[in-house]
Amino acid sequence: MIPLLSVVVPFHDVEAYITECLKSLAAQTLEDIEVILVDDGSEDGSRRVAEDFAARDERFVIVAQRNLGPGPARNEGVRHARGTYLAFADSDDVVPPHAYELLVGSLAETGSDLACGAVGRLVDGRLEESTLHEKVFRRPQLCTHITDKQVLVRDRTVWNKVYRRAFWERCGLAFPTGIYEDVPVAMQAHVLATSVDMVGDVVYHWRRRESGTTSITQRRTEPANLYERLAAIRAVRAFLEEHAPDLLDGFDALVLEKDILFLFQALESCDECGPVLELAHAWLAELSVRALATAPSLRRLELHLVKRGLVAELRKVRAFRRAREGGTRIVPRGLRVTNWYGDYPFFRNRRLRIPDEVFDARDELKLVAKVDACEWTGAEYQLRGHVSFHRVDRKVAKVGLWLCDGRRRVPLEVRRSGRHGVVAAIDPRRLGGGKNWKLQVRAELRGLVLTGWCRDGDTGPTWRFSVPGRSRTGMETIQ
Repeated sequence: MIPLLSVVVPFHDVEAYITECLKSLAAQTLEDIEVILVDDGSEDGSRRVAEDFAARDERFVIVAQRNLGPGPARNEGVRHARGTYLAFADSDDVVPPHAYELLVGSLAETGSDLACGAVGRLVDGRLEESTLHEKVFRRPQLCTHITDKQVLVRDRTVWNKVYRRAFWERCGLAFPTGIYEDVPVAMQAHVLATSVDMVGDVVYHWRRRESGTTSITQRRTEPANLYERLAAIRAVRAFLEEHAPDLLDGFDALVLEKDILFLFQALESCDECGPVLELAHAWLAELSVRALATAPSLRRLELHLVKRGLVAELRKVRAFRRAREGGTRIVPRGLRVTNWYGDYPFFRNRRLRIPDEVFDARDELKLVAKVDACEWTGAEYQLRGHVSFHRVDRKVAKVGLWLCDGRRRVPLEVRRSGRHGVVAAIDPRRLGGGKNWKLQVRAELRGLVLTGWCRDGDTGPTWRFSVPGRSRTGMETIQ
C-alpha cells in the first residue's frame, strides 16, 4: 500500500534524543505514514534505537549511507519516499500528535503545494515560542503566497511543513551539501509554490540540546559555521534576485535581525579577530544598501563599528544592549529643531566621530495608547487610559482624545492623571444609540506628533465602545 505521507528523518549520533523523536512520529493521529530513517554514518547507539522501532512498527524503514551531512541524507530519504505528501523531521526534535493530520488535511482541502505551521522551542524540557518564527503565524491564512504574505520570508525551515510530493519533484527541489542546507530549499519552495497554507497551530517542537554534542545551530559562532551560513545567504539572495526580487529587502532585514548576531558573538569572544572581521565585511557586502540604512539605530551602530573594525567598542555596545533587556531609550536633542536619537554609547564621541545619522531613531518612535477601564457612574462613562511614546522616558506634553464611528468625531475633554495616565468622561447622549465607536488619540512632545487608536489593555485589539440602548441602570457598553 502506498502511504499518504512520507516523513524523512536523517540521524547522526543522536542517541540521547532519537527515541523521543521516533515516539512522537509513531503517535501521530495521521496513521497512514511511512517514516524513512536515514542513518548518516552514526557511530553511537542511534542505529540500534532506529532498528528497534523498525522491528516493532512496519511503517519505519531504515536507509544507510556514509556520513555526508544532513542535506544528502534528506535527499536519500526523498528518493525512497512513496507518499503523496512529504515531510521532514530532525532526529533530536519532537512532532506534536496532531501536526501531520492538520497539515495534510489542509492540503487535501485547498490543493496548495505546501502547508506550514507555528513552531515551539524545547528548552530544558519547557516549550517556548520560537523567536525565529514568532512573527509568522499570528494570522493564519489558506491559499496564500510569500509574495502576498511577505512575513513568510521569516519561515526558513523545512521541518514545520508538509509538501505535496508532486510539487517537490516538479520543481526539482534538492538539498545542497553544507550545514544550513534547509534555508535555500525552504525559500525556493515558498516562491515556486502556486499557493501555501499557513496554520496557526504549533506543528513542530524544535529542541535546543541540553547535553552531549551540541547541534549545528549551537556551534554557530565557529568560523566554519559562519562561512556555511554566508553560503546559504548567498544562495537565497541569488535565487530571489532571479525569481522574486521584491522579497530581497525583507530577507536582508531578517539577516540583519537574526543571522548577524552570530558574527557579533564571534567578535565578542575571539582572540584573533582579523579573520572574523574579513568574514563580517563579506556578509555586509552581500546585503543591500537600503537594508543597511533602514536597520534599527542600535543595529546601525553595531554595523558601523564592525565596518571600522572597532571590536572593543562593539563589545561595549553589545554589553550595553544586554544590560537593557527592557529596552533602550530614545531622547530628544536640539533647541530650535528637535531630533530624536538612540541613547547609546559613543554618541558625539570626539575620538570616534560617528555620524549623528547612525543614532537617528525618529522612525522607531511609536505611540502607546490603551484603555485600562471604562465604568458607568450613573450619569456618564468614566474612561481611564495610558498615553506615552515607546522608549521615551518623558511625559507627553499634549494629549487629545476623540470617539470616531467612521463618520463623526466627538472630542472628549481630557484630564491628566500621573505621568502617563489620562481620564475622560463619555456622555452617551452625545453619541446616539447603536453606534460602534473607536477611540483616537493625538499626542505631541517637542514638536513630534503621533496619532493612532487606543488598544484594549496592554495586548488587546483596538478598543471599541458601543451604545445599544438605554436600560434601567443607564447606558450599556459592549467592549
